[in-house]
Amino acid sequence: MTTANQRARLKEFVTRVGVITLSSLIVAVNLKSFVAAGDLFPGGFTGITRLIQRCALEFAGVELPFGPVNLALNAIPAFVSFKLVGKRFTLYSCLTIVLTSIFTDIIPAFAITEDILLICIFGGMINGFACSLCLWVRVTSGGTDFIAIPLSERKNVDAWGYIFTGNVIMLAVAGVLFGWDKALYSMLFQYATTQVIKMMDPDGRRATLLIITGRESAGGVCAQIQETNHTATLIEGVGLYNGDPCVMIYSVVSDSEVRSLARKIRQSDPKAFVNVLRTERVVGKFYRRPRD
Repeated sequence: MTTANQRARLKEFVTRVGVITLSSLIVAVNLKSFVAAGDLFPGGFTGITRLIQRCALEFAGVELPFGPVNLALNAIPAFVSFKLVGKRFTLYSCLTIVLTSIFTDIIPAFAITEDILLICIFGGMINGFACSLCLWVRVTSGGTDFIAIPLSERKNVDAWGYIFTGNVIMLAVAGVLFGWDKALYSMLFQYATTQVIKMMDPDGRRATLLIITGRESAGGVCAQIQETNHTATLIEGVGLYNGDPCVMIYSVVSDSEVRSLARKIRQSDPKAFVNVLRTERVVGKFYRRPRD
């Protein structure tokens, strides 16, 4: 391995660990401030952990620590992720779970506001932002994300909707046991979290490119697209303004690749016309950059 590759790997490692630590700290602070003040049940395995803690305290008089319960619940999904997604991805994600568990147990509870609507909306947005930080460095905050990511990559489906449905079922159980007001507010919290994640997830959005260029420049434009491991379709045409022959290149890429790709296309053909369309769904083979 060359020195340049070693530096790149070291930079990637430091960046990932730094972002993971920041994300875990934000989640822990959010749990001990907004979530604790509103007595909410956040989604995923974090919510199940709080539900188990609440049941143990309510029905057995036992105060369980957050960390051991959360780690135990994540064991099986982590094993599935290890097999289906990859070793490094799972280990980094497990680091997120461990740090979140440690921070949550050592940070004291404190209330920022007592307004339950503010707690649900801003607490959910902060939680979604913290989870999105992990997705930016291609890891996850654990729990149900271990399930959502393999589903998204192997089945090419929007797994966050299914995860939200699962969270609603969990919160319905909490509503039966501890009252519907907190459960319904928790659903609002989880909805805010899910919307922020869907908005900020760099791998969850697609964009369709319609590129009008000359025949002599089409090869260079297609080469730029192929560097992203995506392909394209060429359609011969005629420009109505001047009657000259032209080519329309059709391609679908990840939203995070659009800006750099558009710049490279303009370098290949300064006169190229690029139309970027938001793509709601893709059915069929679509290249996803490996997370591991």
